[in-house]
Amino acid sequence: MKQKKPLFLFLTTLVICLNLHAKNYRIESPDGRISLEVNIDQRVSWSVKMDGKQILNSSPIALYLENETLGDNPRLLKSAVKEVNETTQAVVPYKFKNVVDHCNELLLKFKGDYGIRFRAYNNGAAYRIEVGKKDEIIVNDEVCEFNFTNGCSVLFPEEKSFFSGYERLYTDTLLAAIGEKQFCSLPALVSSADGVKIGITETGQSDYPGMFLKGTGKDALKSIFPPVPLKIENLTYKSERVVESAPYIAKTHGTKVLPWRCLMFAREDKQLIENNLPYILTEKNVLEDTSWIKPGKVAWEWWSASNVFGVDFKSGINTETYKYYIDFASEYGLEYIIMDGGWSDRVQLDIPVEGVDIKEIIRYGKEKGVGVIVWMTGMSLDNDMERFLDVYAEWGVAGLKVDFLNRADQLMVRYYEEIAAAAAKRKMLVDFHGAFKPNGLQRKYPNMVNFEGVYGSEMNKVSNKVTPVHNVTIPFTRMLAGPMDYTPGAMRNETTKGFCINWDIPMSQGTRCHQAAMFVVYESPLQMLCDNASLYRQEPEYTHFIAQIPVTWDETVALAGKAKECIAVARKNGDSWYIGGMTNWTAREIEVDLSFIGEGNWEIESVTDRVNADRYPSDHVLKTEKLKNKRLKISMAPGGGYAAILRKLD
Repeated sequence: MKQKKPLFLFLTTLVICLNLHAKNYRIESPDGRISLEVNIDQRVSWSVKMDGKQILNSSPIALYLENETLGDNPRLLKSAVKEVNETTQAVVPYKFKNVVDHCNELLLKFKGDYGIRFRAYNNGAAYRIEVGKKDEIIVNDEVCEFNFTNGCSVLFPEEKSFFSGYERLYTDTLLAAIGEKQFCSLPALVSSADGVKIGITETGQSDYPGMFLKGTGKDALKSIFPPVPLKIENLTYKSERVVESAPYIAKTHGTKVLPWRCLMFAREDKQLIENNLPYILTEKNVLEDTSWIKPGKVAWEWWSASNVFGVDFKSGINTETYKYYIDFASEYGLEYIIMDGGWSDRVQLDIPVEGVDIKEIIRYGKEKGVGVIVWMTGMSLDNDMERFLDVYAEWGVAGLKVDFLNRADQLMVRYYEEIAAAAAKRKMLVDFHGAFKPNGLQRKYPNMVNFEGVYGSEMNKVSNKVTPVHNVTIPFTRMLAGPMDYTPGAMRNETTKGFCINWDIPMSQGTRCHQAAMFVVYESPLQMLCDNASLYRQEPEYTHFIAQIPVTWDETVALAGKAKECIAVARKNGDSWYIGGMTNWTAREIEVDLSFIGEGNWEIESVTDRVNADRYPSDHVLKTEKLKNKRLKISMAPGGGYAAILRKLD
């Protein structure tokens, strides 16, 4: 034992010396309730507390380049702390018109031409790695870990492959039950044992792969990234296969800011609905002229298989049917129609199929004040994008629906931005389908008005899993990242027992008012009316009601909500307020305080579940009356909903 004592003393002295070189840096949110601490020792790690309680345990940060690792044995050169407090206006305000960026920021710069920027907000925390190399860099991997406290649960959108349409259901499970071979796309929602909700996403992504998170068998998640494809085999016009991949995840400019790794905190579920961090953190608009960008509602023929009725022409993919949809859109004040899959050759995108006179359809749309958006696959567009878009511009196409993108590697992320820039050059909107979640590019290129990346209404054509439970889960999960093209508005509404899968005549689960509420609850600057124009015309009062709900919002106020159970939200556009409420299969009554609308006399126009909506879900009541007081009771049937418009009378 006497011989081992000098070695023990030496190791003890070494640990003490190493600890003397370790440094801790701490910033707080402006309200002081969230504290972010960075530890610099043999590696860089960060942790977060809320109200003095640990939320995120020490979690490492590193970037593995081809010839060095940024973050291992770091040598700090400089640290700087500052308060950020600025307000700008959103070009396309899908949550708030005024974008308030108020936080405290810590910037750490290290030897080796890199830094890490941390931010503490009142409702979240984030960091990003910033590289300042002169030459091109190859990124082999990035270490982003989230080590949470014990006993967490998670809503986990599990993926089976990096090749995905990102239309996932959310599995509710203990975080420690997620094994190392399981991984998910983003956003994910973690709940601590204390009930704090932690939304995880990324934003400010450009020329860099999307991040996925894998389990660890513990209360932790670790990042994984798709590698750069070296060889891709095209299988059909809409499917492909990566047959060779590089041993790295990105090859990019040496001067590079990586995406923000973003945590969104809420003490109550409903607070997540007002959290705007992914939009706040990302790069601001780069387009000089945005006056032509026009969000709006869309009449959509695909969901009902172009199956209009009560007409004297053969319905289908033809000029007459598209004109019918234009007439419908014009009658109800909808800004656009979409010509979805089938209008053109699947590969030669400038060749319409027989029976479709695209120039006449667009001319007729302009005459009626209705823009035309055209569908294509990303693979076919990539064959000759500049030429196709020039032809579309000459025709007068208003926007693109680009589908079956199905990857999130660096090349695909770059392609999104190329499409957005090329479309903006020709003053066209873009709606991405078969696509990953919003990644911040919707602020940089505000013509990028929508993303799918959600298990939405189109799945009713093939699945019975688009339930009211799912519908009141996604506002607290998928919608954290930004707008989602769920495509609401089903007119055939059913109970679980009555629902059946029908490709040509689809239906939804839950009540009609459940669908109506989605037009307020779901953020979507390009919002579909998904169902058959003939069905909408049969119920003009209801259709006028949903058609007048805006798609952009000056303010958002979360009234009530809990993931998987219910939601109630109020949104303001101009001088009017709009309210949407949705419940799962449990009937419920929610009383909300409307004092935020201000003084004066108000009129309320509402659509509510009728008394028998639990048995006949399409049953509803439309009424207009004077608002009696600022305590509003929202009653909803099982699978039900509520929608209302409040207009000031004086």
